[in-house]
Amino acid sequence: MTRTSLYAILATAIAFEVVGTTFLAQSAQFTRALPTIGMALCYGVAFYCLSIVSTAMPIGIVYAVWSGLGIVFIAGVNFLLFRQALDIWALLGLALIIAGVVIINTLSKSVSH
Repeated sequence: MTRTSLYAILATAIAFEVVGTTFLAQSAQFTRALPTIGMALCYGVAFYCLSIVSTAMPIGIVYAVWSGLGIVFIAGVNFLLFRQALDIWALLGLALIIAGVVIINTLSKSVSH
């Protein structure tokens, strides 16, 4: 599997995790059927994609990128859709997460380059 296809599958996992987490917020503790079903389906696709990527990359690196970027994108979705305010410290923290993902993927020997 090429590096590009691995990252495309990882991006798919991140996208489905973000949508699934958005459904989770709307599920009202699993009392609303459609958001709960949407969440479960999205998480299922996300974890399937992660299982594919983890066959070619170390799971710790895969999980760090998946969860880190998922946090950043969920914060963005919450800001845009639900008007959740982000103070300077939240923005700094999100910037540090992005910096960590960039460092892992550009400098770490743990990821095949």
